[in-house]
Amino acid sequence: MSEKIAIGGDHAGFAYKQQLIDRLEQQGYEVKDFGPYTDASVDYPDYVHPLCEAVESGEFRLGIILCGSGNGVAITANKHQFIRAAICWNEELAVLARQHNDANLISIPSRFVSFELTEKMVLRFLTTDFEGGRHARRVNKIPC
Repeated sequence: MSEKIAIGGDHAGFAYKQQLIDRLEQQGYEVKDFGPYTDASVDYPDYVHPLCEAVESGEFRLGIILCGSGNGVAITANKHQFIRAAICWNEELAVLARQHNDANLISIPSRFVSFELTEKMVLRFLTTDFEGGRHARRVNKIPC
């Protein structure tokens, strides 16, 4: 069975989202698109909150959120008690977000990174495991 991935964001991340869906499905991932479904201006919380609820419920283990800076979608996502969204702009950050923070969402600043880098970061994020140990103790202290 393939891993299910949640993906969503805003209009600035739309083009990368569409390309990522294609690439991930080619690699055997099952991807659910939470929107938006065009590049017309939208309010990203309308898409990010349902995506986060689906991750929190356990329907998805990991997700991808995209917007122009990565900030708006990450701020929105991190309002959810058990979401840990990490803004990443290089592969090392994507790996460390999973290894040390057990991040369950990667936030991509689509106006500041190439699609090629985005794809590399996402694949590293999806294939990196949480190290646990001392990091688990810290992650367990995050929820308020």
